[in-house]
Amino acid sequence: MKENRANILLVEDEENLHEALKLNLEMEGYGVTSAFDGSDALQKIGNEYFDLIIMDIMLPEVDGISVTESVRVNNNEVPILMLSARNSNEDKVLGLKKGADDYLTKPFNLEELLLRVNKLIEKNKKLLEKDSVGEMYQFGDNKIDFKAQDAITWNGQKVELSKKEAMLLKLLIENKNDVVTREKILQVVWGYNVYPTTRTIDNFILSFRKYFEEDSRNPKFFHSVRGVGYKYTD
Repeated sequence: MKENRANILLVEDEENLHEALKLNLEMEGYGVTSAFDGSDALQKIGNEYFDLIIMDIMLPEVDGISVTESVRVNNNEVPILMLSARNSNEDKVLGLKKGADDYLTKPFNLEELLLRVNKLIEKNKKLLEKDSVGEMYQFGDNKIDFKAQDAITWNGQKVELSKKEAMLLKLLIENKNDVVTREKILQVVWGYNVYPTTRTIDNFILSFRKYFEEDSRNPKFFHSVRGVGYKYTD
């Protein structure tokens, strides 16, 4: 088996097709999480990071179009490959309009599905990648050494940074002036497990303000954007 490259949520209620797709995706080296109805899918999307969602349209409880719409309303940009037994342009247009990135009609060729899965995941990786800031970074009177995992703050104090603090700092700085979502922070800093709570990330931001802001109550560099994510500005 190839090394696991990405984590996929497979949302399909037809058990035989679900098991066949899951097996083939795992043989390609992907990690696969299963959901058999729309409600289960929404719950899993809210608790884990996925590199791709394969979404059937006809689902029990909540249909695939509604799940997709809900994902996009919550500012989650995870790629979605939609599957449908209905071969109509109206369904395809509606699915893409509600936020799907690609669309396959059943029955489909397995090789074609695997190629589309790979293409969507690779495209998303490129969108997420930013130019690295390098080993050293300075802002205001603060200096960070990412390699040594320490910093000299504006008032001359030396601060030892944990690995996750250094990773989150680097992520925010590399996305300067852009809001970084919890989903992206999960992918880069916490890996593919359960989401850290909002309070966990908030505590990291409070620590950064304590270290690097001259007035932590009126931050210049590190900001929380309510309901969306976190932002570094310089």
